[in-house]
Amino acid sequence: MAEESRLERDAMVAALADFEHRELRVDGRRAAVAVAIGGAAGDRRMILTKRPSKLRAHPGQFALPGGSLDPGETAPQACLRELAEEVGLAAEPSDILGRLDDYGTRSGYVITPFVVWVGDTLSTMTVDPGEVATVYEVDAAEIDSDPRFVSIEESDKPVVQWPFRTSLVHAPTGAIVHQFREVVLHRRHTRVADFEQPVFAWR
Repeated sequence: MAEESRLERDAMVAALADFEHRELRVDGRRAAVAVAIGGAAGDRRMILTKRPSKLRAHPGQFALPGGSLDPGETAPQACLRELAEEVGLAAEPSDILGRLDDYGTRSGYVITPFVVWVGDTLSTMTVDPGEVATVYEVDAAEIDSDPRFVSIEESDKPVVQWPFRTSLVHAPTGAIVHQFREVVLHRRHTRVADFEQPVFAWR
């Protein structure tokens, strides 16, 4: 099956149904992100954002639409709310096709990633400039990039880097996209929880 076909809704549902995600015990803060897929048939895209440089937390970094859970909110609810707030894409609970492994960050968050279907057009996106500086529509070939792994003195775990155009995207975003690539495009049940973040992201 061609990479592009694997980003069709039915193909993603089938791939995610075969995947047993892992949850982390939540002792601290929780967040949820959307691996949002949409666009024209045969040319589906994933939504990736870049955070404004003036933000206090993780300025200028690549990110998937998402954020912290509000009090009383579930992870799926937070995922869909943040997707609508950040890039103006409205999705229903039935558009959540599945989930990937929880990822624990060095800053104390447990991030739950959901794969979300956002329809046949991305032209309705309206970006919140306070949260998003740039939106990228990432095609299947770009998602399907072999990761790089580097060592750092501060950790015995490998730092994962997902190559994206002229940049390298680190964990947690790079780890989540890599797992999505493995599970959905290649049906390989790869785990990423032990992939390290670069030191600058530990704050």
